[in-house]
Amino acid sequence: MVQLYQSPVRVYKHPFSLVMLAYERRFPTCPQIPVFVGCEVLKDEESHGGAIRMTERRCKLNVEAPYILKKIIGVDFVYFIQKNVLDRRNSVLEIEAWNESFSTRVTVIEKCRYFVHPGNPEWTCFEQNASLDIKNFLGFENSMEKLAMKQYAQNISKGKEIIEYFIGELKEQGVTYVEPWVDPEKVLTSNVKTLEIVESNDQNIETTESKLSSNKEIKLSSDYIERYLGKLDLMQESKLLRLRQSIQELRGASVPNDATLLRFLRAREFMVDKAKEMLTQSLHWRKKYQIDKLLEEYEAPRVIKDYFPGGWHHCDKDGRPLYILRLGQMDVKGLLKSIAEDELLLLALHICEEGLSLTEEATNILGHPVSQWCLLIDLEGLNMRHLWRPGIKALLRIIEIVEANYPETMGRVLIIRAPRCFPILWTLISTFIDENTRNKFIFYCGSDYQEQNDGGLSDYIDQSYIPDFLGNDSETNIMEGGVVPKSLYRLEVEGTSNEHEHSLYHSISIAHGQLHHVIINTNDPGALLTWDFDVMRHNVMFTVLHESKNSDLATKASPSEECSDDSGASAIKVWKEGCNWIKVEPSIICHDGESIQGTHIIQEPGIYILQWQNPDEGEFLPSISSHKAQLMYFYEVLPSAHYRGSMMSLQSVVSGRSVASSSLSR
Repeated sequence: MVQLYQSPVRVYKHPFSLVMLAYERRFPTCPQIPVFVGCEVLKDEESHGGAIRMTERRCKLNVEAPYILKKIIGVDFVYFIQKNVLDRRNSVLEIEAWNESFSTRVTVIEKCRYFVHPGNPEWTCFEQNASLDIKNFLGFENSMEKLAMKQYAQNISKGKEIIEYFIGELKEQGVTYVEPWVDPEKVLTSNVKTLEIVESNDQNIETTESKLSSNKEIKLSSDYIERYLGKLDLMQESKLLRLRQSIQELRGASVPNDATLLRFLRAREFMVDKAKEMLTQSLHWRKKYQIDKLLEEYEAPRVIKDYFPGGWHHCDKDGRPLYILRLGQMDVKGLLKSIAEDELLLLALHICEEGLSLTEEATNILGHPVSQWCLLIDLEGLNMRHLWRPGIKALLRIIEIVEANYPETMGRVLIIRAPRCFPILWTLISTFIDENTRNKFIFYCGSDYQEQNDGGLSDYIDQSYIPDFLGNDSETNIMEGGVVPKSLYRLEVEGTSNEHEHSLYHSISIAHGQLHHVIINTNDPGALLTWDFDVMRHNVMFTVLHESKNSDLATKASPSEECSDDSGASAIKVWKEGCNWIKVEPSIICHDGESIQGTHIIQEPGIYILQWQNPDEGEFLPSISSHKAQLMYFYEVLPSAHYRGSMMSLQSVVSGRSVASSSLSR
């Protein structure tokens, strides 16, 4: 298998001629590279006038391998041929090296180049690439491959330090400047150019930093990678450049910045082909939906500005932008019925684009790479209304799109004030979240988040930035949310929503004095029975009943069936409480226009009944009209295995000491 390595461009802030003099000091031996034992010059020639110098060396390297492996291969040293071509006229040194030893079994080819920095003629750049192909090595191919790449990576990492060492040595000897080579035939012209360089040198130094951020060649420098992307090992650097080159071949000059490339590589565990596929699909998606214009053109609807409880708020202790979402205060159903699912998705994408912009800004301000943001989700007020099925479906769609197009942007997710019903929501959405992202979740139940310096929020957010709604002094510009008035519902949205909901929701009409009920037969103690319904007209009374195994209904009922007034409702209506059935949830009167959500944990197997009644006039509550009651309802039984599993998962990470920690910072 061929192993490829492509280095970033490394920058020496010294002139080319001085770097070349330092480079020559590496020969014939170099104590800074212990494996480099020595070399002999096989050829050293110059062209007429001295513009081109060609040097060929035979280099001797010590084999840094386990003793037993040395004995098996039968050598202590290996030999390489190195050919250097120095073009003094254009200030370029081309180096090519290949192995002489074991050349029939192993092929190693390395190419390097020193050249003048394109943004500053007083600096020098260095780049290299190498390939390793182990064809046959006595059955030790994998071991030799790992050993060779390890040694190569170690020696490459020393390369820049060695040049700097010899430049320092020259300075100690009083050599701080080396006269650039001058073509003897063009002495006068060269002197004029040299004078121009000296006069503009101060200006070049002042403008170098700005050029670093705009010149594509410079963006490949190791200094740039460390400053804007963070620490990468040599193979990660190589794969970053391979992905850039691959995308450039497809898209020409339209290539995302290095931070974006790195995010997609991390999302695919630095597998270049998979990262390329994921990124290519995302770039097509961005172009199709004009995502690049979103920051400039997006205008939030009025209902979002007034009722969406989320916004940016300072940063966490790692310098990541902090987004706060008070999910427990959000009227999901009201927002969707007011603006529709696509508009809510657009809001989420705008938040993601803002996050990318803020991380770039933080990187420039803080002087170190910030590629992710922090999310604080407050669940106070979360209840079963948030489990409204169309809302869950919209949330899952948003998660799917964000995961595909904004990978590795979430640094940490802090979940605070999680109520008992949260595990149900977590069960529904967690499987759609990438495992790497799930590992960044930190859960707090109750008041655990208030602990200071012991796993509380202050471990991750500076105390002065903890928001005011949590009892601190840091004011936020975040709306409190609340119920969206039905007057803001859009009729066209509501109509579309009803069509969308028909596969989940049942529509029924109930005349005065009649009732409608759903019979649910379950043998799963610990399961969770949930319901959600909208009263479209009139008033109704809702009750949840549990019927004993011994009744006639229990022996006849299927796992789930619906009955109306003329199909057995009267029989249920005359059952004796405490004998045939018991009321497991208090009866509630539901008024015209109300939305009701609820849940009941199944304690005992048997028949459970959801019952809606349109009372006779004067019974329970006065009738407001002669019209039938109308409602839409949905119910579901969540298996105990899912519910208990999610609760156990939550309990295992109730404090800040979860799998997510500052060690995940990038």
